[in-house]
Amino acid sequence: MNAEAMAPLKPISTRREAWQKLAAFNGMWTLTKTGWWGVEARDTSELAGVVGAFFREDENGDLEIGWTVFPRFRRKGFAVEAARAALAYGFSTHDVKRVIAHVDAPNIASVRVCETLGMSLEGDVDFYGTRLSRYVISRAAD
Repeated sequence: MNAEAMAPLKPISTRREAWQKLAAFNGMWTLTKTGWWGVEARDTSELAGVVGAFFREDENGDLEIGWTVFPRFRRKGFAVEAARAALAYGFSTHDVKRVIAHVDAPNIASVRVCETLGMSLEGDVDFYGTRLSRYVISRAAD
């Protein structure tokens, strides 16, 4: 499992840490109208993962989408459905030219999600000291 992808979901050990994380996530929504959603299994209402549409501090105006589906919910279409919703939200809410996703190349499932969404491989990039593949999709011409 990708530790970096799971970092937002790691157990919170103190009340102070919980408050800081809550404030940061709410602040993202307040400041940029972007952030993370929970992905819920429709039949059981269980948390199946998370999906996000957000701006990074250094991406030159590109909106990024990302997703994590918990192991027991994988291979059931959650990632594609959630990522498609995040992509639609991003383009409908923000005047961005393109949306990007960073994927670890061996993560074939996430590569397939990008391809299903119509994203194309732009190339490998340095992602905070790790080489990841960047996938992109441009806004459709009006």
